[in-house]
Amino acid sequence: MRQISLPFDRPGQGAGDEFLVSEANRIAVRHLENWQGWPLAISVLTGPPLSGRSTLGRHFVAMSGGAVIDDAPGQDEQVLFNAWNEAQTTRRPLLMIGDLPPEQWPVALPDLRSRLAAVPHVALEEPDEALAHALIERSFVVAGAKYAADLPDWLLRRIERSYASIAAVTRLLDEAALSSGRKISIAMAKDVLQGAGFLPIVPD
Repeated sequence: MRQISLPFDRPGQGAGDEFLVSEANRIAVRHLENWQGWPLAISVLTGPPLSGRSTLGRHFVAMSGGAVIDDAPGQDEQVLFNAWNEAQTTRRPLLMIGDLPPEQWPVALPDLRSRLAAVPHVALEEPDEALAHALIERSFVVAGAKYAADLPDWLLRRIERSYASIAAVTRLLDEAALSSGRKISIAMAKDVLQGAGFLPIVPD
């Protein structure tokens, strides 16, 4: 699995801010890295929360010298329209980031709506098996939690395969390990997740 590393200029950043590339996001990564071939100077990147959209946006800025508007659907429409026109005029690439595809953004400005209808759009999908496994392992490593070697595989078969679920479950187990000073075993994970309502945990 490929990993995109960024230059860190803020304390506390490290492996947890790197972007893992798998089949779930490879098309989007390739599109951003080929920014010089975009038909327009603008593209839209969407994906679920915690999918690494902002991290990928920083990677885009670092390699292209372009600009990013995060949470674009929540920004003032005139600001988006002006940014669009500036990108097209200067040919400085612009990446807009949001949760939903651009055709689902609540846009009232007709000129902006017509532009969004023509913009290239790439999406980050929910994690595939390889990415989910890597995210589980990385979460424990970044938190410094000790865990049983077979724990990631066990979790992968039992929790929802989504960025939000993986983040919630691993954070819960990280906290349990920190408070107890214990290594995260499967038995411990089962007790913690059952107690927190992450069910059903299917039998082995």
